[in-house]
Amino acid sequence: MIDQNKAGKKIHNGFLWVYNNSHLKLVFFDYQKTRGKEAPKAILANYKGYLQTDGYEAYDDFDKEEHIVHLHCMAHARRYFIDALQSDNQRAEYVLEQMQQLYAIERSCREKGLSFDERKDIRQKESIPILEKLGDWMKEQYAILKLPKSPIGKAFAYSIKRWDKLCRYTQDGMLCIDNNPVENSIRPVALGRKNYLFCGSQESARRTAAIYSLPGSCKMQGIDPYIWLKDILTRLPKHQINKIKELLPHNWKPLQGQASHDK
Repeated sequence: MIDQNKAGKKIHNGFLWVYNNSHLKLVFFDYQKTRGKEAPKAILANYKGYLQTDGYEAYDDFDKEEHIVHLHCMAHARRYFIDALQSDNQRAEYVLEQMQQLYAIERSCREKGLSFDERKDIRQKESIPILEKLGDWMKEQYAILKLPKSPIGKAFAYSIKRWDKLCRYTQDGMLCIDNNPVENSIRPVALGRKNYLFCGSQESARRTAAIYSLPGSCKMQGIDPYIWLKDILTRLPKHQINKIKELLPHNWKPLQGQASHDK
């Protein structure tokens, strides 16, 4: 972004942190000047519950939080083995096949519309044996690996270090095997980077984060962002400020007869 001050224009790096609640169908983008651990710690200071992340070290401090259960994303671990296919096809292919079985179990649970309790039972019976066998196998293979810094070595190291947190999704049926919903939420940001390079100022960057949050939540709620935005811009001038939450995507009620969902 560019900040205008007395010394002229200066370019600063900034970061959009994204927080996704798949069950409430909400997404929140937060702009920060840093990529360090202080950014998520400030947002999640009073948070209690499950926190699923990739393996970025900035999240490690959450392991010490009494009211947070930290788990990792299987999709991020899987990518390392995809990268290792060309250099060590046999080992990488085996891991990917096992992970494919885990994803097949998740897909079956979704297609059957199982409850959280039913999904947990299935994971305990079918997923945990696969995870235990795979975890032991990776440790054995990593111990005899001649090139630990090779792509397959890096893949093993990443997963072995985080294996307990990668398996933690099996403890509760409401949890996801990965955080792909977050990945889906940041696609518009990646597309936006191709069309513009700067936000103009720190304040503009914060407003950009808010703009991404609102239509992003609309999409998760199944609401057409255009219809929602057109409606609230019409209502805002006469809407009571103490009831502004009524217009947020997860609380919004369209006017009678107004189409609200994508077809």
